[in-house]
Formats: sequence, C-alpha cells, structure tokens
Amino acid sequence: MKEKIHPVSKDVNITCACGNVVKTVSTLGKDFTVDICSTCHPFFTGKQRIVDSTGRVERFNKRYAKTQKNTAKQ
Repeated sequence: MKEKIHPVSKDVNITCACGNVVKTVSTLGKDFTVDICSTCHPFFTGKQRIVDSTGRVERFNKRYAKTQKNTAKQ
C-alpha cells in the first residue's frame, strides 16, 4: 500500500436523538449527532410510528379509498 495517501481515522462518539451513543472510527475527527440509529429505527425495532402532523395520511386514505377497494376485489 502507498504511504501518506490514506485519511487519518480517529475515535469518535455518535450520539442519536434517542440518547444512544455509538463509539466508532471516523475520518471526520469529531463527535457528531444523528437523528435516528439502529436502536430507534422502525426496521430494527419492528415498531412503525407514523408521524402525521398535518393529516396527510388521512387525506391519502380518503382520496384513494375507492381505488383500494377496487384493487382488493380483483
């Protein structure tokens, strides 16, 4: 391997919004935060939360209710 071409990696802590802290190595060189991690992500937890502050889910279901019923019959 060539010398002096690889970035310097340092130990960092990644803090999630849920409070989980992950220790890893990064070329960023400083601690940083993320909004979601494997501890709170629905794919890993098996729990799905729908955050709907403006009624978009209800509007979607209302608009496409007829379509959903017609496709269920076929």
